[in-house]
Amino acid sequence: MRRYTAIIIMLLLSGCGLDVASSAATGAATKAEEIKQAEKTKEQFQQRLDAANQAAQQQRQEMEKAANP
Repeated sequence: MRRYTAIIIMLLLSGCGLDVASSAATGAATKAEEIKQAEKTKEQFQQRLDAANQAAQQQRQEMEKAANP
């Protein structure tokens, strides 16, 4: 009887190990997706910043032209 109990306990514990490994893999996949999303957001922000800088430069050039006819 003790032998069967030990086998059942080992099987239950090995199942817990698989669950932990599965959770770790899922967590890693989630983090990878978060990183992709953060990179996409960073790229969009950089594009907006570049556009704003370009618009400011254009405005500055137009003001210089208007000041020096």
